[in-house]
Amino acid sequence: MKSRIARSIAVVAIGGLLAVASGGVAAAGTLGGKGTSSTQAAGAQMLQFRDELTKVAYAGDVTSTRSALGKMNPLLKDLSEGKRYSIAVEQQNVATDAKARSSEASRLLADPNAKPRQLPPLPLPPLPDLPGPLKVVSDLLKTLLTAVTGLVAGLLGGGLPVPPLPVPPVPPLPTP
Repeated sequence: MKSRIARSIAVVAIGGLLAVASGGVAAAGTLGGKGTSSTQAAGAQMLQFRDELTKVAYAGDVTSTRSALGKMNPLLKDLSEGKRYSIAVEQQNVATDAKARSSEASRLLADPNAKPRQLPPLPLPPLPDLPGPLKVVSDLLKTLLTAVTGLVAGLLGGGLPVPPLPVPPVPPLPTP
């Protein structure tokens, strides 16, 4: 049973990274890749949501992670529909994939006994695993963070902002 859940989560995670890889850093708008001011504001807001999700997820706080996902979902929905914001089709696709992963992570965190859904596979992102109770959705959230990072880069028309990952402790120097 654990193996099946782990495989399902891995498949979901791989799907998110593939969406980011295929989406690239597409321009958010038409003129100079900057998009409209509302699109840039959405990018800045998504960046805040991504940073909040990163902090609470890596702290192992399930309740705050669910709350952060809940805040992120409406904006991901608006971006994926492409009606409210002027973004490239590739970025809409990334937003759609990120929305699917965010919704699935929210569903699994709400009901830990729920069966994970199959999402398109993506390669795993190079992010550290999440701690404790979030371990079951670790790959799902890691690919969501990677997808949102690519989406933010496209919305803001710049380079890829790095998520605020926890810094591992430095081991003490050996004594002679």
